[in-house]
Amino acid sequence: IGRMFTPMQQISALVTFMFLHGGFWHLLGNMWSLYIFGDNIEDRLGHVRYLVFYLLSGIASGVLHLVLHPHSTIPTIGASGAIAGVMGAYMISYPKSKILTLIPIFFIPYFIEVPAFIFLGIWFFLQFLNAAGSSAHGGGIAWWAHIGGFIAGILFLKMLLAAPRSGIDDKLRVSTSKRHTPGLQVIHTFSTLESSDLSGDIFINPMEAKNGTRKLVNIPWGFQQRLFNVTIPSGVKDGSILRLRGMGKRISYDRSGDLFLKVLVRE
Repeated sequence: IGRMFTPMQQISALVTFMFLHGGFWHLLGNMWSLYIFGDNIEDRLGHVRYLVFYLLSGIASGVLHLVLHPHSTIPTIGASGAIAGVMGAYMISYPKSKILTLIPIFFIPYFIEVPAFIFLGIWFFLQFLNAAGSSAHGGGIAWWAHIGGFIAGILFLKMLLAAPRSGIDDKLRVSTSKRHTPGLQVIHTFSTLESSDLSGDIFINPMEAKNGTRKLVNIPWGFQQRLFNVTIPSGVKDGSILRLRGMGKRISYDRSGDLFLKVLVRE
């Protein structure tokens, strides 16, 4: 197959392969993972160094897969190797950060928060198990590319953090600053023993406070309704209290207390 391509095409494939996907769900799964972990690493490295980091992680993942499967005739495509690098960098940068994880129990979806080092550590271990138990074709998944990208991400993060930021980073940071806080927020509530009401904090940024916004809120191991939408009106002030009737502690079968959310406006 190599004879069908020029040397330059073969070299460029180590970059272009990570921008191709096998279908909508392949693309969606990768972009969802990048959405969860990527922005934090980009904030830490800056835009330019993050771009270099992402490309290097993807190239490293492709090289490892190529070294271990030099005679494979199955095309290797997808951003998962580069995103694995982002995940590796996230694990060592924010090991105690909580990742909201859906766990179905008897077909009922429950959301729990799992520390990043546990969530990503288990993910990395599963890649090894699948790589060790698969054939050279890997069942259609390049397990070793995931492993290579993850390890490369840890190494490249340490290398690039030692490199100076470019002046372009500061300009890009201003022009691409976040206009929205995460659409899904976990609310850690508190209350007194005597009260059926619950209280918690919800975070928005100044632009959302000015224009209003809508958030999907989760109370871990919540009550009768674990996920619900909260509409924050335009012009809301820092410290304002929103009252959600019936979202507090359950008093009886058909009665519940209220949930009071304090709006915190943060940059």
